[in-house]
Amino acid sequence: MNSISPIIKPKDLIELNLSEEIVIIDASAGSKARYDEKHLEGALFADVNSDLANIEDFANGGRHPLPTFDQFAKVLQKFGISENSHVIVYDDKNGGNAAARLWWMLRAIAHKKVQVIDGGFDAAVKAGFPLSDKIEVSKTVEPYKITAWNLPVSNIDEVEKVAKTGDYIVIDVRDANRFAGLTEPIDLIAGHIPGAINIPFTENLDNEGSFLAPNVLKEKYLKALADVNSGNIIVHCGSGITACHTLLAMDYSGLPIPKLYVGSWSEWSRNNKEMVLAE
Repeated sequence: MNSISPIIKPKDLIELNLSEEIVIIDASAGSKARYDEKHLEGALFADVNSDLANIEDFANGGRHPLPTFDQFAKVLQKFGISENSHVIVYDDKNGGNAAARLWWMLRAIAHKKVQVIDGGFDAAVKAGFPLSDKIEVSKTVEPYKITAWNLPVSNIDEVEKVAKTGDYIVIDVRDANRFAGLTEPIDLIAGHIPGAINIPFTENLDNEGSFLAPNVLKEKYLKALADVNSGNIIVHCGSGITACHTLLAMDYSGLPIPKLYVGSWSEWSRNNKEMVLAE
C-alpha cells in the first residue's frame, strides 16, 4: 500500500497548499470550457483523450487505451511533474472517475505522491479553495523516466479465458442498465461480458459524491469478492476510465489493487466475443 492516502479531503488540501509545493491537475473529461472559465488556482488541464490515452482503433485496445511510455513521459513533463512531485488530481463529474484514471497511471509508473480530491471540484470550492481563470504555467522539469506499468493489467484474451471460471471474478463497474444491456449511450452493442458481475462505481460514493469510509468500502468489497485471490480479480468498464475509480476505492480501503482491463466493453464488444445481451 502507498505511504499516503490516495484520497485527500478538501480541507486537508487547503492546508497542504499553504505548506508544500504541489502540482494540481484538472482531469475533468469534456470540461475544458468550464476549466477556462474557472478552475482551482494553479491547476493545469489534462485532456482524457489526448493526455491520458492513445486513441487509434477502438477494436484494438478500446476507446481509451493507455499511451506509450514516451507519450506519457512527455505529458508529465508538460505538466511539470517530476518523480518527487506531489500531484493532486480532481475532476468535476461522478466523484472523480477521470481523476482516478490519472491517479492509476501515476501509481502504475511507481509515482509515490498522488492523491485525488474527495468530492472533486465542487467539494474543493465549497471548502474554500481559491479559484482562477488565469492561464497556468507549469514548472520546467526533466523528462520523466518510465519503463513499465507496475500495477497489474489484463487483456481481452485473459478475460475471455477466465471470466466464467470460479477462481476469477471480473467486475463491470458500469451502471446497472448498461450492464443489463437495457441501454448503451456510447458503444455499438449493449450488454456485458459473460461471467462478469456488476458493481457500479457510483456505489463507492455517498449521496454527496464523496467516497465512503475506508472500512465501509473494505467490508463491501470483501463481501462481494469472497475468497478470490486479489490477483484473480479483473476490473473493467466501458473504456478503462471509470474502472480506475473502483481501483482507487479498493486502494483507499486498504485492499490490494486488482487488474485493470483497459480495453473494457468498448474493445470486447467490437471483437465478435460472446456477449450477454438484454432479452
